[in-house]
Amino acid sequence: MGTTTFNGPVRSENGFKSITIAASTGVVTNEAVYDTRPNFRQTIDSSTFNTGAAVTDTLTVQESGTLFEIDGTDDIVVNMPALSTANVGTTYEFIVTTAVASGKTAIFVLPGAGVSNWFLMAQLESGTAANPASDVAGDTLTLAATTAVNGRVKLTCVSDDGTNSTWKAETLSTPIATSA
Repeated sequence: MGTTTFNGPVRSENGFKSITIAASTGVVTNEAVYDTRPNFRQTIDSSTFNTGAAVTDTLTVQESGTLFEIDGTDDIVVNMPALSTANVGTTYEFIVTTAVASGKTAIFVLPGAGVSNWFLMAQLESGTAANPASDVAGDTLTLAATTAVNGRVKLTCVSDDGTNSTWKAETLSTPIATSA
């Protein structure tokens, strides 16, 4: 069977390709390819932020769905993708595999200072009656010095109009994460 493009649901015995076609050029781009037994396992990135050295990196939409391991031996700076309507629904997860060292931080920075906000729900890993804590302002999320192993962060873009964005942030850590 040849390659055919449909505008609607399709059944196949031999895989699928989800595509987009650029309106201006007609160029076809594969957005997703599914074989007969798709693999829906989460991608684990054990290298980008797990080096033991200071790291600054900007995430991409293509990395959505990835669980990143964080070695907090030195400062970690995670920049969210540039403002774009394509960010909506993008999700990243992080787990601290080496505690954040004294005097060091792991920070998550939204693009466009002052135009984007975290909607943060933070919980203390060891738990107290005072949590969870909520914050709906700020463009920098921080895992402070001494954040313990197994600290977790989940980030999801809930709105982005190309000028302003809002990201949902869920954290579980000791000490508790902050947004400013």
